[in-house]
Amino acid sequence: MSTTETPGLQETYAPHNACFGCGPANPKGLRIRSRVEGDLVVADWTPEDHHQAFPGVLNGGIIGALLDCHSNWTAAYHLMKAQGADSPPCTVTADYAIVLKRPTPMAGPVHLSAKPVDIQGDRAVIEATLTAGGKVTATCRGTFVAVKEGHPAYHRW
Repeated sequence: MSTTETPGLQETYAPHNACFGCGPANPKGLRIRSRVEGDLVVADWTPEDHHQAFPGVLNGGIIGALLDCHSNWTAAYHLMKAQGADSPPCTVTADYAIVLKRPTPMAGPVHLSAKPVDIQGDRAVIEATLTAGGKVTATCRGTFVAVKEGHPAYHRW
């Protein structure tokens, strides 16, 4: 669950989205709240016991979901700004790679930070980090694409 009560991009633009990682309408999901801080998109999220891989360490699949969804919203936000639109396009993950640098402790919140490194047309390349206990524990680089009418994800927000 998010550690901040500030409405995130997800609640602002997609309050009915049921995505496991970022959907505000998914009561069993991770429900991250990505927010804009300058050129970065950031989020804080606190793991619960059922998110662990083994005692005291966050599961790598959960780390992947956090970084994927947070990066996806970073892409959607920056594509919206690049296009001068009032709402973000619906974006999906084309590819992403996670590097698990060290075990991510379960104690306390984790911090997500992401930024675009390339935006061209309907796609954005995003780099993101996950920090816990003051140390970067995982990184991500991915390509996220705005989908058009006819794609199964088009109307998800």
